[in-house]
Amino acid sequence: MSNPVKDLENAVKQLSEDQLQNFREWFDRFDAKRWDEKIEKDSASGKLDSLINKAIAEHKDGKTKRL
Repeated sequence: MSNPVKDLENAVKQLSEDQLQNFREWFDRFDAKRWDEKIEKDSASGKLDSLINKAIAEHKDGKTKRL
């Protein structure tokens, strides 16, 4: 039975330096897009509301610092 992760690992090991650099750049973009989509979905569904409300309350109570 094939293991897709192992197949990818083996394929990546065969890449030249240039190909590996291109893969890294592509994967960084791919991963960032997936992360952004998850955050947007979680935000739209209300999953982040409690964190947002807690942060706002802490700021109003003077518990935050300027960065």
